[in-house]
Amino acid sequence: MGKKKKVPGLNASSTADISFILLIFFLVTTSMDTDQGLGRTLPKPPEDDEINNELKVKERNILNIRINKNNDIMFRDDFTVTPKADAHNVLRLDPGEALLIKQETMRFIANKENNPNLPELKSKDVPLIGRCMVTENHVISVQTDRGTSYGVYFMVQDIIVSAYNELRDELAKEKFNYKFEFLSKEQQAAIKEVYPQKISEAEPRQYGKAL
Repeated sequence: MGKKKKVPGLNASSTADISFILLIFFLVTTSMDTDQGLGRTLPKPPEDDEINNELKVKERNILNIRINKNNDIMFRDDFTVTPKADAHNVLRLDPGEALLIKQETMRFIANKENNPNLPELKSKDVPLIGRCMVTENHVISVQTDRGTSYGVYFMVQDIIVSAYNELRDELAKEKFNYKFEFLSKEQQAAIKEVYPQKISEAEPRQYGKAL
């Protein structure tokens, strides 16, 4: 009988090297999901005198917006709106309700009619703009519940930021003939002095019932 032929084996000596190269390739080329959030500059820890001053903030200078665990949005004590789920089960506000919140927020920030129930107006000399009346002590306080939907929270934040952006655009066009985003850094800084973005995000609370 003839000798049996040996089946040639695979050379696996370089398999580990190939696997390592493939691993590096996928790590380099694969995009990772990143956490989404809101850009905020956190204030420095307050000194004792700053805490005392904060306690003295007049009620007229604070705009309270609260969102409970049922995602009901209470704007001041004036009205409450509840987002509805759309065809994709995403909670959204009625466009008219969203516009109302935005307009009332703009009215609070600017207080152009010098309403005694809205933030105090103070005369301020702003570079490139001159002397003007500003509500530099205003604060928009957003209070959420521990069960509040992230989607509704971000929606409210978007409305507030949109109110600031519209006011800044209006002033930028009036003073410099361009929208805020097209201004120089110095011009943008001047606009921000007139309309500083002041949003206070309190720690979420656990409400026992709807607002």
